[in-house]
Amino acid sequence: MSHGHGNEGAVKAILYAFLANLGIALSKLAAALYTGSGSMLAESIHSAADCANQVLLYMGMKRSQRPPDDRHPLGYGKAVYFWSFMVAILLFSMGGMFSIYEGVHKLYEPEPLKDIHIALGVIGLSILLELGSLFGAMREIKKIRGETPLLKWLLHSRKAELIVVFGEDVAALAGLVFAGFFLSLAAITGNPVYDALGSASIGVLLVVISIALSVRIKSMLVGESADPEIEHTIHKQIEANASIEKVLRIITAQLGPDIMLACKVKMKPGLALHDAVVAVNDLEKSIKTALPDVRWSFVEIDTMD
Repeated sequence: MSHGHGNEGAVKAILYAFLANLGIALSKLAAALYTGSGSMLAESIHSAADCANQVLLYMGMKRSQRPPDDRHPLGYGKAVYFWSFMVAILLFSMGGMFSIYEGVHKLYEPEPLKDIHIALGVIGLSILLELGSLFGAMREIKKIRGETPLLKWLLHSRKAELIVVFGEDVAALAGLVFAGFFLSLAAITGNPVYDALGSASIGVLLVVISIALSVRIKSMLVGESADPEIEHTIHKQIEANASIEKVLRIITAQLGPDIMLACKVKMKPGLALHDAVVAVNDLEKSIKTALPDVRWSFVEIDTMD
């Protein structure tokens, strides 16, 4: 697994998603207004919300790169988690709840649909654009996750912005499939109720995905340790130091793209103070060489935990 910041890759993934969603939102809105389809209107709102979300994600990434100051001595890295959480909330409210509302409204006040084939054509084009966005996101994720299985990476990665982009792309594709399915039923049966069911189904899908994203990102906001693989590498670096007898404790904190390390070690008996200081400095250098994401390291010498 790669442990680089991956900021450039995340920006690319956000750009792919923004451009795709902008084109899709406009085409869906035009189709919704022309055909009167509630499913298409729900999908156009979903894509417009996704565009706003990509802007928020980009803002979060830029804010997380601000240098540390007196008020935030460990930097602004966790800002990306806050903005990612806001994206999940917008996906829930703007996308999910509005789509459910539109579906219920159309269910009680169904309106005749016209030229459904136009809406289905827009859905087909949108699927192609969303696939392009999804493949772009997966390509950037692959650079970071290496050989780690995708599901395992999604469950354990600290790259909130990429997790959100991937979740949005999957939700968008699934929503398009739902819209296409229910619009096809409406076209075959001539019953606009299926279109209303499609809109409500899309809303439920978005609510479920937004809740899943919120739960995952909340854990990062509260505070998570670094990836276990990173902690294992740190442990190996400490054990490789000839002046250290034992690792007493390791604590890591993931702060956006950066990592803070605090560890307690037991030095070998008879080591002079100067030699112990040199050993600690060498340890910090070796850790930062092996793991550039470790921006802050605090090493305490002790005899017991």
